[in-house]
This record gives sequence, structure tokens and C-alpha cells, in this order.
Amino acid sequence: MGIFLNSPIPSEAYSETAADTYFVDKSLLLTELFPAMGKKNKYFCITRPRRFGKSVMASMVGAFFGKTSDDDHLFNKLAISEDETYSIHLHSHNVIFIDFSQEPRNCTDYGQYITRIQDGINQDLVEAYPDIKIDTAEAVWDILLKIFQKTRDKFIFIIDEWDAIFHKSFITLKDQKKYLGFLRNLLKDQVYVELAYMTGVLPITKYSSGSELNMFLEYDMATKKKFSEYFGFLDSEVDRLHQIYQNTNNNPEISRENLRIWYDGYYTAKGCRIYNPRSIVCALTDNELTNYWTSSGPYDEIFYYIQNNIEAVRDDLILMAAGEGIPTEIQNYAAVSMKLDTKDEIYSAMVVYGLLTYHEGKVFIPNRELMIQFKKLLMTKASLGYVYSLAKESEKMLKATLDGDTATMSKILKFAHDTESPIFSYNSEIELSAVVNLVYLAARDSYRVEREDKAGEGYVDFIFYPERKNMSAILLELKIDHTPEEAIQQIKDRNYALRFRGKLGESPKYTGKILAVGIGYSRKTKLHACRVEVL
Repeated sequence: MGIFLNSPIPSEAYSETAADTYFVDKSLLLTELFPAMGKKNKYFCITRPRRFGKSVMASMVGAFFGKTSDDDHLFNKLAISEDETYSIHLHSHNVIFIDFSQEPRNCTDYGQYITRIQDGINQDLVEAYPDIKIDTAEAVWDILLKIFQKTRDKFIFIIDEWDAIFHKSFITLKDQKKYLGFLRNLLKDQVYVELAYMTGVLPITKYSSGSELNMFLEYDMATKKKFSEYFGFLDSEVDRLHQIYQNTNNNPEISRENLRIWYDGYYTAKGCRIYNPRSIVCALTDNELTNYWTSSGPYDEIFYYIQNNIEAVRDDLILMAAGEGIPTEIQNYAAVSMKLDTKDEIYSAMVVYGLLTYHEGKVFIPNRELMIQFKKLLMTKASLGYVYSLAKESEKMLKATLDGDTATMSKILKFAHDTESPIFSYNSEIELSAVVNLVYLAARDSYRVEREDKAGEGYVDFIFYPERKNMSAILLELKIDHTPEEAIQQIKDRNYALRFRGKLGESPKYTGKILAVGIGYSRKTKLHACRVEVL
């Protein structure tokens, strides 16, 4: 066993994952690989946002195929053990596993970086094939070809974080081309390649604009259906994990519904909704709902993607913060552009990195975990202009609502209307809803705000679920060309308050004060009127 060839590292890494209380068995991914082994289309590149299980699955593939220690017990209890070819493939292949996120100590240039990998593989081959005369100064592909000629041995290549090199400060554009050439020489049309399985965040397309890596079949989350169920957690899987959590935690504080609100909302190309797996596992382990995935990276990066064309996207940000989707044509290659100019490029890059999700031709903010980050953006970036100004006003808007200060509420809404953005034309309730969502943005610190939620005998425009017991719950109804009194009467007539009080015979879900807020807008006078009542 070597550092790269038939290394015990993937097996050890996957064993730790499988031992976790909240482990999810995704081993059937292997059945997608078995038929391709030794065939022409044996090159797979899986791209997903970070923290969606790419490295876990790469370790699983390496642990399963590799001629490592006897750990049959690890896979014997997994779903893959039921496959008819299971015993044929288990620990029966030579695996070369490369994690390109790792680098040598004090690495300052590409030569040091790639030499560590080439020399490491060459040394492993010397030890594995002592009867073959190997010159470690030769290129690794020449040595592998010599081994194949003498033994007919083939190799499975597992490459994790293939794109990590493009984020390293010491890598130049010339180095990037050398790296692509290295991968091409190592893998393309080489008879010793039995299978190549590669993972990363970024698509191959932009980097490899020529023929270097065109042998790979590329599978992203937004546009390719294959492998959809293996990255991220499905509803049924989270159901099971939450049941485990309830059975093993002495004081469970997380509801199943709150897991959905916080971490669900990503769509696969199959149309399935999936959860961010790292956030689910961390939340259940810590018994706390908070930001896990977004705290794992530089999340001021949301602004990085929009800064080159703020004017084009800021109206869309308001709509997305209100739960609306924005029509977009996905261009995965845009994720690697140094400058993102068009909206399609900006949103495509944000989808690739997991900041937005894509479904049926539109991009959305997927869940509360990401919504919090967008809220921070809207309230801290003065360059967003009127959006920033209105977001700052949202702190006053919430206070005025809780105090029943309808004059201040109307004043803030008029300020919103007086901006020059086309979003405030108020030709529909969607636009008005987007504005109301923005002027209540600060409420997300102390409320879970849901739009068009089922309540009583219909759907109320906004429900503010208090996060703390001393806060008033809020039911907010919008009306165009109607009075706020009519809006509040609808709240009463349709029994929207049942959303908090529960059905007859049930324990109340909320026993505190409930405020009914009616907002009317007149297209004729261009004025807003507000009313607040205690139900």
C-alpha cells in the first residue's frame, strides 16, 4: 500500500463517515460505475457545490475498489452488497487516489506541487512492482504504460478536488495549462485506465476549452440528471436521520419542519429537492439550527459575484429575497470567469457555488441558511443604492409595526415607492410583496418570515413566526386598490390566526400576542395606508 496507489486513506476516511450517527448510505452510486469499467465512456466528472458530499463519495469509491486492508465488514452492511457483481469488484482493483487540494510543505510554485504527485505515484509503483525495472525520473504515464505492457494491469483513477489548483495563489495561467496537459497525458486514451472518477466544484468546460479533457462525461447538479440522488440528502433520508436524532437526544430541540426551512431547497436536474448534507449532520449533532455550510467559506463572496453589475441584479435580489424565482439561462462555464458581466453569468456562477438553486428555468435563494447571507448583503453594501437604503429602513419598519405606529409605516412605504426602480411600479401584488419583504428585512433576525403560507381558510400574504417567546406574532395582508381595514377583515374572516392557535382540540402552537397588519396601496393616489390590530 502506498500514498497514492492502493492507499488505506480512502478506506479510513470512509470508515469514519460510516461510523457517524447520522450516516447516509449512498453506496449504490457504485452501480452507475460498474457498467463503464474498461469501456470507452469510463471518464466521469462530478461537479457540485462544496459540502455536498463529493469527497465522501470519492473516498467510498476508492475504499470499495482499492486493494487495501480487509474491511469487507464496511460494505457488507451497505446497499451495494446486494448487487450481483458486488464480490467481483470489492477490493479487486488497483486504485490511484489523488486529492489535488493537498500540497507539499512551503509550496511556492507549480513545479513543487505537481512533482510531489508524480514522484509519489512513481515511488508507489516501484514498491508495488519490484520485478519491473522502473526509472522514477520517467513520466508517470510512461511507467504505467510499461507496467501494463508487462502485466496487463489496469488502474482506477480517483481524483478529488480536481479544480483546487485553480484557487492556489502561486498558480499562473501558464501553470494551469501545464496542469491540464498533465491530466491529459495521464488519462486520455491510455490503455491502462480502467475507470476515471473525478470530483470538483468547477466545470471542466471553461478550463479545458480544447481537447485536453474532452473524454470526461460531466455531471453537474443543475442540468444533468444522472447521479442526482447521491449528492445531498433526500427527504426520506432526512426523515430517517431526524428519527435517529429524536431517539438518541435527551432534549431534542429541532423539529423536522425547521430542518426543511433551514437546509432544504436545492433542486437537482431531476426536479428533486435536496438538503445540504453538512448542515443537516452538524445541526443534529449540535442540537442547534444555525449557519454551518455558509460559515465554512468566505461568504462575502455573494457580493463578489454581483459587484461588476450591481444595477442589473439588485432588483432581482429584492424579488429573490421575497421568495420569487428569476428567469435565467444556466452557463456553467461562467463560474470560472474572472469578471462576471451579464446576469446569466452572475447567476450561473452562484448556482455552481451553491449560493442559488436552479429549477424550471429560474434561480432561487434555496433556504433560510442562504437567505440570512443575502439579508446581510442587502443591509451592509451601500453600493446597492436604494436597496441598501430601504433595507436599513427595515429596522424602523418592524419597530413601528410592533408599536402600532401606522404613520411611520406609511412613510417608509412611501419612501420605497418614491425610489426610481422599476420594481416599484406596483402593477401586481408580486411587486408589492417584494417591497414589503424588503422593508421588513430586519425582521428576519427575530422572526421566520413565510410568504403566502397556509393559514385558516386560505393563504395569508406574510406570516411572521416569532423566534423568541416575548415577540408578537404577525399576520400581514396586502391589498392593491383596497383599504387596510379590508385587508384586516380578510385576516379575521378567513381565520388566519388558526395558524398560530392550532385547530380545535389541539394544543395552541403559540399563545402570545397576534398582530393583524393590513397594508393597502392605491394605484390612483400612489399612497399607502396601514392599520395594525391585536387579534
